[in-house]
Amino acid sequence: MLRPFTRLHEPLAFIRQFTPNWFAMTMGTGVLAQVVAKLPVSFTGQLWLAEGLWLLTVLLFGLFSLLFVARLLLFRDTLWPMLDHPVQSMFLGAIPMGLVQVVNGLLLFAEPVYGAVVVQVAYGLWWLALGLALGVALGVPYLMFTRQKHVLETLTGVWLLPIVAPEVVASGAAVLAPHLPAETAQLLLSLGYVLWGLSLSLAFALITLVLLRLALHKLPDMDFAASSWLPLGPLATGCLGLISLGQAAPQAWQGTALQGAAEMAQQLGLVGGLALWGAGFWWLVAASLFTQHYIRRELPFNLGWWGFTFPLGVFTLATFALQQLTGLAFFTWVGLLLAAKLALIWLLVMRHTLRGLWHGELFQAPCLCTVKPV
Repeated sequence: MLRPFTRLHEPLAFIRQFTPNWFAMTMGTGVLAQVVAKLPVSFTGQLWLAEGLWLLTVLLFGLFSLLFVARLLLFRDTLWPMLDHPVQSMFLGAIPMGLVQVVNGLLLFAEPVYGAVVVQVAYGLWWLALGLALGVALGVPYLMFTRQKHVLETLTGVWLLPIVAPEVVASGAAVLAPHLPAETAQLLLSLGYVLWGLSLSLAFALITLVLLRLALHKLPDMDFAASSWLPLGPLATGCLGLISLGQAAPQAWQGTALQGAAEMAQQLGLVGGLALWGAGFWWLVAASLFTQHYIRRELPFNLGWWGFTFPLGVFTLATFALQQLTGLAFFTWVGLLLAAKLALIWLLVMRHTLRGLWHGELFQAPCLCTVKPV
């Protein structure tokens, strides 16, 4: 019989078993809040619903941060098993990506009410997200190359999580830049393009390996079903980031020697965004077909299901951005369909998460299976 987590034998067991996978929940909830706020159609209570989802994101990110820090301080013996684990370590990338959702929400929901002080808070948090993203993007691959054991047969889209984090931070720079003085905005946008290039170039290399692995070894095990959606993430974020950076560039460099280049960046954002959207659409269809294949085999729930939400959410935001630039009704209808699909998936995953939380099923860190409590 399943038991609620409050009945676990060790009062602090859930802290010891807390994993960075939980931050994927803040990613999915935060991106849904932005999708609801930016829907091309309006409905009663739209802003309240969007802001409520963002506030939930903030609360979850704060709670998860406290739990994660508490685990590192109280159970230091769990650090290296987590870093050495070939899957758990990848989810460290979810931390800065979740933080970016908090930053974007500050600018979208809080800045119109509280003004400049919110911009300063968002600016500071963005730099924190940048530091975390670079640390993960450099540190986790280093561990992969020096300590962890990997084989092509077990490769999944989870490998993308550490290196996609800088790309998400780059898209956050584009959101933040219009709220800052020109010189600061220029710095953030320049860093944004650097982060975008750093992340997307590596992402394409890994996506190639994922395709090779799928062709040679077929779909991953049931526990990694949601990983089929993860290649959509860097493609969608690359599309949205290129468009957003291009849109913010002319204002930042207005009246400078680089004004012409900034205007060209805006145009390239549209062209490049359309190309990346096409690549993302292929993965959207493929991942949907893969998921149907898994569902026919009674797909079991795990925290990895949150991987269904963020890539789809960012692709939806990219679709909205293309609709605004092109004015094409095609992107309006596709965006609405994607938004509806995202909402349904979020509700389903949240329902299973709450059930697993109550019964204590989700407090099992795979990296600690062979580590005895100290």
